[in-house]
This record gives sequence, C-alpha cells and structure tokens, in this order.
Amino acid sequence: MEENFKMVAKTFYGFEAILAKELLQLGAQNIKPGNRMVSFVGDLGFLYKANLCLRTALKILKPIHSARVENEEALYQLFYDFQWEDYLDVDSKFAIDSVVNGTLFTHSQFASQKAKDGLVDRFRDRSNERPSVDLNRPDLRINIHIQEDFCTLSLDSSGASLHHRGYRTATNMAPLNEVLAAGLIQLSGWKGNTDFLDPMCGSGTLVIEAALFACNIPANINRKVFAFEKWIDWDADLFEKIQESQLKKIKNPGIKIKGSDKAPSAIEKALINVENANLTEFIEIEKKDFFQLEKQTTGPLHLLTNPPYGERLEGDMNALYQSIGDSFKQSFPNTHAWLISSNSEALKNVGLRPSRKIKLFNGKLESRLLYYPIYEGTKRTHKLKKE
Repeated sequence: MEENFKMVAKTFYGFEAILAKELLQLGAQNIKPGNRMVSFVGDLGFLYKANLCLRTALKILKPIHSARVENEEALYQLFYDFQWEDYLDVDSKFAIDSVVNGTLFTHSQFASQKAKDGLVDRFRDRSNERPSVDLNRPDLRINIHIQEDFCTLSLDSSGASLHHRGYRTATNMAPLNEVLAAGLIQLSGWKGNTDFLDPMCGSGTLVIEAALFACNIPANINRKVFAFEKWIDWDADLFEKIQESQLKKIKNPGIKIKGSDKAPSAIEKALINVENANLTEFIEIEKKDFFQLEKQTTGPLHLLTNPPYGERLEGDMNALYQSIGDSFKQSFPNTHAWLISSNSEALKNVGLRPSRKIKLFNGKLESRLLYYPIYEGTKRTHKLKKE
C-alpha cells in the first residue's frame, strides 16, 4: 500500500474553489483551499493522476521539509544539513525556484543562490563531487517558499507549468493560457451537456479545453513529459495503469462545440491545434465574422469568448464592445453569454447588465468574467432554460 503524503496544487487567483472541487472529484483527501493554491493528501499514484487530470492546476508540489530561517546563512545551513542524497546523486542536474514574502527575504534569486550553495557544498564535502545546475532540463526541480521566517522545501512534480498541455504549437498574438481557459469554462457553469460556441476563437484554446472537459479527456494527456519521470521513485508501470484507467472514462458528449474567427491566420492555427489535441471529430472551426453569425442551435447555447482588450490592438474598443452587445441581443436568443475582458471602459458599451461579475487575472491584467443571460423573447415573459 502506497504511503499518503501532503501535496500542494498551485493555481490562479479566483480558481481555488473549482480546483478544490476537481480534487474532490478525483479522490483527494484532506483538501484545504488557500491563496492561489489548494493543499491535499494522496499517494504517489494520486500525484501522477493530479498532474495528468487536473484542469485548473499550474503545478503539483510535494513538500518534503520545513523550518525557520532567520537569514540567508540559516537558509544555506538548512540546505547543507538536509539529506539530499535521498533525492539526488552527484551526477544529477537540479534547479531551484524560490518564492519569498516578507521583510527577511526580499530577493528570490538570492534565496535560490544561497540554497544552491548549501546543497552543492554538502555533496562536495562528502564526496569531492557535486551535482550541477540545469535551469532548463533538471533531473530534480526544487521549490522554496519563504513566508517571513518560515521556509518550506518542496519537490516540483510537474516541471514546466501544467498549462503547457502539449497540443498548442500555433498561437496568435495574445493566446489565452490553457489553465485560465479551463477555469473560465468551469466558472461559467457549463456542464458539457449543451452546445458551446466561441465566436472569437483565435488559436482555439477555449474550444479545445471545452472539448477536453465535455469528453472527460485528461487535461494533460498530450503532454510529453512531467518532472516526476526523473525522480528516483519513478514508477512507469503505475503511471501507465493510471493513464489507462483515465482513458477508459472518455465519453462522446453528443453536443456541438464550435469556434469561429474572421482572421484566416487564426482559423489556420486553431485547426492545427485541434488536430494536435486529437479533437477534430468533436470541434468545428469556421471562418466567420462574429457580427455576421447567428445562433444555429434550437436549444440553449453556451457562449464564452475572450474579445480584444485594446492592449495590443488598435481600434475603437467602445464600438467593438457595443457591437458585441448588439449581436448578443439580436442574434443569440436563449444563450448563456460569457466574456472576459480587462477593458472596464469598453465593457460599459455592451449595453446589457451582467448578472454575474467574477474578478480574475489574465496574466497581469485585472479582468472580469461577465455573464449576460440572453432570453428568448423578453425577460418578462420567458425564463432562460436551465442547462
């Protein structure tokens, strides 16, 4: 029986509750949401499953030690005294990432450097040899988190951020982060059982994440590598069993998932990414201007889109957002319409009162995810059918 241990899943601001829900559904124990993270308990197999399946996690960390550190010399000594031989040998390559908060430690790179010195000096004093640093392809990626004087050492089981799903090889100017897209889908309340449309799909991230969700396909099934594959206790057979068990849960949702864009270059990139994700049979991509689109499905439609914010594109954003609102009202009856934007001024021109506003961040841009329920007929005489 595998021994259980604590893990931490990192995520974006505002996604803590949906990540906790994902962990519960996946079978995690002792789930505790925090600030941009959720801690939980599971075994080695669950660590593999969390990396493979979680849609709204950026990294899965495994804490291995914690201690008080009052200054940089104490941090050096902590790393010198820790028994790294259980995780590394002299021929290994490693990297250290640091997150520091408080007044004692103010420079993350300096903390990483002191920690590195302590680790390599330990090996050098014992064997006259030392492991080397490799920031790009380390055998072990170590994470330091220092809050005031409390330091936690963790192993990074993911490596590159889990938003690197492995399917996106072609991108537009401002591609939507895959984890952000997955979180938007869940925050919007879509259950994967009604038709889905992104009328400004760009390189296709939202429709791909929607299809992965609706088909119950593991989010990172297309990813080439996880950091835990280089760990000393890597169990390839266990990972293969977990992967096979998750693949058996894939389903055909029996709905239409569509993306459209007016730019030929965007359509070309979206088609490439959909093919890379092996989702061609579940997603339809077409070249169409949003403002010439009309709702095609007879039942309720779930519309979720990420329009330009005006950060990179020139043009009249106010007019664009007014046209978006007009299209919602005129062409999309019986639709759950959602959009995310950081342009608060332009949003005032949509001309509809949102029934929900959710604060999020798209990169460093403070944004809002807004819900506009579009009724069939008038709101007074018709209620939007529940999904």
